[in-house]
Amino acid sequence: MKRRLLTAVCAAALYAGAAQAEMVLHILHTNDVHSRIEEINAFDSTCDAETSAAGECFGGVARIATKINELRDQITADGGHVIVLDAGDQYQGSLFYTTYKGEEVVEFMNAIGYDAMAIGNHEFDDGNEGLNVLLEGADFPVISSNLDLSQSDLLKDKVERALVLDVGGDRVGIISALAMDTPETASPGDDVIFVDDMESLKAGVQALTEQGVDKIIALTHVGYLRDQDFAAEVAGLDAVVGGHSHTLLGDMDGAEGPYPTLVAGPDGVEVPVVTAYAYSKYIGHLTLTFDDAGNVTDIAGQPVLLDASVEPDAGLLARVQEMAAPIEELRQQVVAQTAAPIDGDRVNCRARECEMGSLVADAMLDRVRDQGVSIAIANGGGLRASIDAGPVTMGEVYTVLPFQNTLATFQLNGADVVEALENGASQYEEGAGRFAQVAGLKYTVDPAAAPGSRISEVLVQQGEEWVPIQPDETYGVASNNYMRSGGDGYQVFATKAQNAYDFGPDLAEVLAEYLAAQGADYAPVLDGRITVR
Repeated sequence: MKRRLLTAVCAAALYAGAAQAEMVLHILHTNDVHSRIEEINAFDSTCDAETSAAGECFGGVARIATKINELRDQITADGGHVIVLDAGDQYQGSLFYTTYKGEEVVEFMNAIGYDAMAIGNHEFDDGNEGLNVLLEGADFPVISSNLDLSQSDLLKDKVERALVLDVGGDRVGIISALAMDTPETASPGDDVIFVDDMESLKAGVQALTEQGVDKIIALTHVGYLRDQDFAAEVAGLDAVVGGHSHTLLGDMDGAEGPYPTLVAGPDGVEVPVVTAYAYSKYIGHLTLTFDDAGNVTDIAGQPVLLDASVEPDAGLLARVQEMAAPIEELRQQVVAQTAAPIDGDRVNCRARECEMGSLVADAMLDRVRDQGVSIAIANGGGLRASIDAGPVTMGEVYTVLPFQNTLATFQLNGADVVEALENGASQYEEGAGRFAQVAGLKYTVDPAAAPGSRISEVLVQQGEEWVPIQPDETYGVASNNYMRSGGDGYQVFATKAQNAYDFGPDLAEVLAEYLAAQGADYAPVLDGRITVR
């Protein structure tokens, strides 16, 4: 039962001064689904038939549909009101996106019945054209308050800066913000203008308030830390529903904070901040009770785990299986064997040496070592999953490296290599994806130091020896085409690289071939190439 879009922020005020009774609003929300259309295993990769039969899988769009429909029916029967929101990054992360390029997202989000979605950075992975697939196909409004799209012939007038939903006769305002570093982490066109996120939210609250809207939700894709800044500084917010950082909140093991996280707002009123991990494993469920003046009088909530106890929606499951058929042969191809799991957890790969980071960097370096390349640098954010022990399928490899990035080679002097490592550590406290995983290189990072001075003790391998990097010496470097063109803040690669070649093989193929060559006894190791003080 969907609520219709009542008005955009520029429309005339409606129902001003209308009498209201106490309202209970249930916000069901997802974020960072990342193309996990099918159910996932404990490693956030596509679940195989054996694991599914054992009841050890989670999520998938069919489970999302089941749980949202179940909660919506229960809440409505009890006299409550429901809105269903997504905080961005539906795109990118499995062979479904590689194959269907957003058409699958549109179909399944429409079927589930979302009420609004924030644009995530990965919705720009295929440029403005990729985002336009979502904007043209979605039955619900897509929102971002800090994007100025007026210069884009393709996107202008297709994204709301703010909107108002009619929820059982009450008006709920939605504003949004997209991470300001999206031009570094994705591929928006030059005609996409980013406006300050904090100021955009403040302006959105003001515009909605002037319409008489007194229930305002920020639906954001900036990360848990920045969401708390918004809650503390933007007056008039009743909740922040976020994504981007893949943060788990709740009372379970591994949670980074409580669900909801309560932050004192600028007027002293506590503002709940919520997010629901990633990959379709959880649905967030936040409940707000408003009095007749629009003040929040009660806050409650918890994430809902979509484990095997949640029966997938039969109709959507059948459609998922139908769409999976054309890619099943490639995905099921066994390309390697491992003796132990390979950890690609984002928390590790964005903060320290991690098993998957070392493996991918080693594979990159091995592929081009005979071309005079002695260093490989991979961005931790490019690693999207772990791999369990045993047979490794091509589908698993593509889940780890879903971006279709190609191997890039170039030459760089030692000082610029160190500058690249400094960039990798420059947003350490935010868990940014730019953190550098390396091969043929060792370095020390001090997170407590100021950005730009966090890297020390940089060593390069010469034969069996490790020697200090020389600022004026030229080194052969391997990375990926995304980083080489300045992605994730690696402008030094874009401006200082010499003899660059960006059109090598797909990194997924490089990894698959390297793993296959290691034999069935391969087990990952951590060998001290990155030291964190």
